[in-house]
Amino acid sequence: MLRVLVIYDISDDKVRYRISETCLDYGLDRQQYSVFTGLLKPTHVRELAKVLERITRQGQVIVLPVASDDWERRTVIGEGA
Repeated sequence: MLRVLVIYDISDDKVRYRISETCLDYGLDRQQYSVFTGLLKPTHVRELAKVLERITRQGQVIVLPVASDDWERRTVIGEGA
């Protein structure tokens, strides 16, 4: 399983909604309004990226696998930490 981080900047409400629903469908958890994280199999990471690519007509989506040791060293500051 890979820790994955999905970050997006989309201005179209419908597209943004579809992206967030897709992330939820893949079992990812919302961290911030346009940020999701979760654990996925490598094949599901690739599949998710392809689905998001088809949805995204404008703006940008980043699908970033993060090594577990790097994830454990993260620093979270503020509410919700």
